[in-house]
Amino acid sequence: MRILLDTHTLLWFVNNNPQISHKAKHVLASGANEILLSACTLWEIAIKVGLNKLQLNKPYEAFVNKAIADNNLALLPITVQHGTALITLPMCHRDPFDRMLVAQAMVERVPIISCDTALDAYPVTRIW
Repeated sequence: MRILLDTHTLLWFVNNNPQISHKAKHVLASGANEILLSACTLWEIAIKVGLNKLQLNKPYEAFVNKAIADNNLALLPITVQHGTALITLPMCHRDPFDRMLVAQAMVERVPIISCDTALDAYPVTRIW
C-alpha cells in the first residue's frame, strides 16, 4: 500500500515521539508499504526551521536526508495535477500545507497518515 505522510507524523516517527499512534507506527515500520514524503512537507519543515518555530536534532539537510534514507521514503513532487485538485478543495482546513497534502492524497489515491481530524472533512482516508 502507498501512504502519504503528514509533516507531524514524519517528525514524530523519526524522533520516536510517544504521541504517534501505535497503528501509525506499525504502518510506518512495516516494510510492506511505500511511504510517500511530499515536497510540501520538506518545504514546511524548512520554513518552520528558518522561522525558529521548529528545532531539529541535526541541521535541516542532514535531518531530512537521514529520515529519507533510514525509512526508505519515496519523494512525491508537487505537480500541476495536485495544484488543480487544491483549487477545488473547500476551505475546511486553513493550513496551506495540509490542504496540499489532501490534494496530493486525492490525486494519488493514497491515504494520509495523520492525527489531524480536520482532514476527515475531505474525501481522503486518514490513518491514525
